[in-house]
Amino acid sequence: MPEFRVIAIPTTTAAKVRNTMKAPGYGHPAHREVATGYGPCRHCLQEFRVGEEERILFTLDPFYGLEPLPLPGPVFIHADPCVRYNEGAGFPAQTRSHELTLIAYGAGRVQIAEQRVSDGNVDGCIGELLANPAVGYIHVRDTKAGCYDFRIQR
Repeated sequence: MPEFRVIAIPTTTAAKVRNTMKAPGYGHPAHREVATGYGPCRHCLQEFRVGEEERILFTLDPFYGLEPLPLPGPVFIHADPCVRYNEGAGFPAQTRSHELTLIAYGAGRVQIAEQRVSDGNVDGCIGELLANPAVGYIHVRDTKAGCYDFRIQR
């Protein structure tokens, strides 16, 4: 069992976006389209089936509820309801194949460290970052696109 949890966006957030077609907290219009590129749904953390599944693009602040200063950016979820990723299931296998940037944050949204992983070996990197007691959580981002995928916590 991993010594960390993988935190996908809450089901209430995904449902709100699907029902209103607006970005939570911002009210920006969301956009629905057939998946044209790789990447995980930020709720179930499963890869989109390109050309087959519809997804919704919207603005999300991954610091919401953690820090007072926002840092919004674009994310995708499945257009149809999906089951939220199990926090204790370890690092999502499909995401390991991506080039990833892991950013460790401390209180006040202070960036403590950043590591890039391109070989799928994220567990050692996560362990190293979480070994620092000043680290409160880690954001996992796609290195090429720069977008937020999910959060990791002890």
